[in-house]
Amino acid sequence: MYSATFIFDIKQFDEDFYELEQEIANLAKQTVGYLGEDTWENADTGRIGTVYYWESMDGLQQLMKDQKHMADKISQFGWLNGYHIVVSRVLHTYGDGVISHPTTAPVNC
Repeated sequence: MYSATFIFDIKQFDEDFYELEQEIANLAKQTVGYLGEDTWENADTGRIGTVYYWESMDGLQQLMKDQKHMADKISQFGWLNGYHIVVSRVLHTYGDGVISHPTTAPVNC
């Protein structure tokens, strides 16, 4: 299992940003092996992180190579005060089973 975390600081959002964000999320959902996503916001700094999960690198690479996604990335600079992306291999996930999460499926390392 793999994840890609998109971390960013807000400059100024408008309706166009939210439409673009939804487009990217929809593109991710259409990729091979997409499992789900989480979004977090640090209340103190306003920093936001969205974590996308895939069964394998295939779906993540499919999103990264998507022409629409590549064009969308360029237009985000007007709305962001910087970003950072972390691509990770998920080795283990665990919990008490109460919280439903995309990574609750068995992890193939």
